[in-house]
Amino acid sequence: MKKSSTTLLVFGVYLIGMGSGLVVMPNTVFGVLGLPATDEVWPRVVGALALVLAFYYISAARADLRPFAQMTVPARIGVFVVFTAFVFAGLVGPVMIMLGAVDLLGAVWTGSALKAEA
Repeated sequence: MKKSSTTLLVFGVYLIGMGSGLVVMPNTVFGVLGLPATDEVWPRVVGALALVLAFYYISAARADLRPFAQMTVPARIGVFVVFTAFVFAGLVGPVMIMLGAVDLLGAVWTGSALKAEA
């Protein structure tokens, strides 16, 4: 497995954790993140979508799909930018920057691995 694929695999495992937590126990995840508890279904929907993304990331990692790895870099940087914008707009607390930072660091790691492989 290439180093860039390893970065996708690790991010996929992170998504399994986050997605599973949101599907099974969303208010526990919210509590850890300092977000208010809710009875809405949306956190579970987001968790299910995270699990779908995890499947894509892990599948792409196992197949060493360089084009997929390349596409994830700007997308994950975009997540950081949008989450940070949500914080500055006063829509959510600063914890969202931390969650976005996970995406940003993953993007930097994947980008660096891709450059090293080129």
